[in-house]
Amino acid sequence: MTTTEPDFTADPTALWASAQVTALLGEQNEPAPEYGSPAWARLRAADPRRAAAIITAAEQWRRHTARTAWLDQLLEEDPERWFAVVTADADDQARRLAPMLARRPTNTEQAFRRRYGPVRPVRAVPGWPVAIPGRPGWWRHCIDGQQTDLPHSTLPGQETAA
Repeated sequence: MTTTEPDFTADPTALWASAQVTALLGEQNEPAPEYGSPAWARLRAADPRRAAAIITAAEQWRRHTARTAWLDQLLEEDPERWFAVVTADADDQARRLAPMLARRPTNTEQAFRRRYGPVRPVRAVPGWPVAIPGRPGWWRHCIDGQQTDLPHSTLPGQETAA
């Protein structure tokens, strides 16, 4: 026997509870506070919102226990369907998150992006010496087409700007 999920739309008990809450609250624009909350405890005993909160809580509990009983029976009769029902919200959330997660780079991709590119040799061109990384005070010069390292940035015979 396959069970069907409880339907509270045409349930006489649900309709009675709704009618009672509507009658108790009447024209009040203010909803009843949640049963057991500090706001509910501050209400006078004769306040109709107090009774409306009790009826609302009782109806919510009745629906909760009916759904729990249905899920328990479904688990025994059709575990695959039970799993689909129980995980439906998680599946919906996963469908919403999947596109965002797919756009995010993986750890491997992030590590690859953090890597330095290939090391390029320091090359000087005639008239433009280059400071050598890792060797403070040393400069690479291009002298007669050859790369030469010297401990100063000017070549003999060059004028320095003063």
